[in-house]
Amino acid sequence: MADKIAVAGALRELGMLLEVQGENPFKVRAYENGARALEELPGDLDEVIAAGTLTELPGIGKALAAKIEELARTGRLELLDRVRGQLPAGIGELLRIPDLGPKKIAALHAALGIGGVADLEAACKDGRVREVKGFGEKTEKKILEGIHRVRTAATRFRLSDAREIGYGLVRMLRATGAADRVELAGSARRWKETVGDLDIVASSVEPARLSAALAAAPGVESVVAKGDTKTTVRLAGGLSVDLRVVPPAEYASLLHHMTGSKEHNVRLRALARDLGFTLSEWGLERLDGGGKVPIHAEEDVYRALGLEPVPPELRQDSGEIEAAREGRLPADLVTVEDVRGMVHVHTSWSDGRASIEEMARAAEDMGMEYLTVTDHSRSAAYAGGLDVGRLEAQWEEIARVQEKVGIRLLRGTEADILETGALDWPDAVLEKLDVVVASVHSRMKMDQEQMTRRMVRMLELPVFKIWGHATGRLLLEREPYGLDMETVLDAAAASRVAIEVNGDPHRLDMEPRHLRLARQRGIPLVLSTDAHSVAGLQNLPYAVMTARRAWVTRGEVLNTLPFSEFAARVRPG
Repeated sequence: MADKIAVAGALRELGMLLEVQGENPFKVRAYENGARALEELPGDLDEVIAAGTLTELPGIGKALAAKIEELARTGRLELLDRVRGQLPAGIGELLRIPDLGPKKIAALHAALGIGGVADLEAACKDGRVREVKGFGEKTEKKILEGIHRVRTAATRFRLSDAREIGYGLVRMLRATGAADRVELAGSARRWKETVGDLDIVASSVEPARLSAALAAAPGVESVVAKGDTKTTVRLAGGLSVDLRVVPPAEYASLLHHMTGSKEHNVRLRALARDLGFTLSEWGLERLDGGGKVPIHAEEDVYRALGLEPVPPELRQDSGEIEAAREGRLPADLVTVEDVRGMVHVHTSWSDGRASIEEMARAAEDMGMEYLTVTDHSRSAAYAGGLDVGRLEAQWEEIARVQEKVGIRLLRGTEADILETGALDWPDAVLEKLDVVVASVHSRMKMDQEQMTRRMVRMLELPVFKIWGHATGRLLLEREPYGLDMETVLDAAAASRVAIEVNGDPHRLDMEPRHLRLARQRGIPLVLSTDAHSVAGLQNLPYAVMTARRAWVTRGEVLNTLPFSEFAARVRPG
């Protein structure tokens, strides 16, 4: 089983190292494009290689396909090894520091001999970096902040990467035939934004076979511990995986125990004691000696304690136990099946990688009733943002595609929120659009007071807008920009706005605690994919599960409405 995330990471590293060496920008971009194509590949890389269809993926030619096959087959790439050997060993670490980039690394290496993070940290603290042309005191401070962030993030992995790897291992263990049941547990099953390690729970009467299969799985770098009931391995990318195997009768209890957060489990154990039970990973047992309570499914644990069953993604100790006791858990949490339209979708008119027709047909195949075409506005020149002329030309294409497809298409934009809080289109254009997504893509370093004022001004505009990726965070890469969230949400509640729950696995923005504040104020929500490709439409479950973690119900989400009602609610004018 080839790990497409690891292969993509190797291609991206190669591209960045070549850029440090001053390689042709087109060649550098080719590796980045190839990495993105693999990350968005919906199926298994092994199957694509076996079918000989790698070159059918966008941005992958014969030469790049050969390198991908070499990485998938051997776990190494001769060219990458050679380029690594030509540069200081610590250059790869430097590339992980936010806002540094290959060109700046090359400048620092040439001027100060910087060859690793420790060298760079020392140079910043000594004030030597600010003396290099193109750098300054503020840059030094940002670099030190970036180093701290990288060290903090080194033990965390994005949810999408962790689930991709975890379910690959689950499928492999199921295929052995030695397991009765196998499931991913832990924070990955709770859909937490980032994951520290993976927990897999299995039931089997042949635990040794499952343990041996995990230890021998492709991508396993080392076996930390190996036994019939628990095996721990470390993968090449640094992710640790724990496999717990129990007899079938104990499976549901262990899966429940290994899924809930520590705080959730502590609260449940305390409740169990109050009711005369002891609750552990081995099951629920009566303290009076009456023996174990039969647990055939996770729901049985809750029912035995007088609680409504709590879905995995709610097991965070955020009020769910009290709600379950009082019968207040929402019965209509939003689901993927509830969503009727794709919102916030990019095409090849800006920085997307598929045409309007390709995106429309893919969304239609998913059962969607409508799709908003929301390419970038003109200020996002780096992303191919549209000017008025190109926007009007896009409307003509939308009309042509609409005649070919059944799904309803909406003319939209992702308009930049300018520094002043204005939107990046004149009113005369906004009035002709069907939907406006308003997002920040520049000046993200404004202080909290400035950014709050900027957002409030945007929200107060009379046009209806969907506030896109509201805090600007990129998981493990960029912190949210400063906002007085209570003040901004108060302004949103008094404005014509919906807030996006962005399903891009690099964003997952807003986070649940902020969504709860928005819900308290009655602000409508939109679940979006922020798709830049056909594969990106598959981001929808990430938006849905982020919303569910905040207890969002079907009726609070605009794109659970039929087309005519949705279009009327989001119309800018």
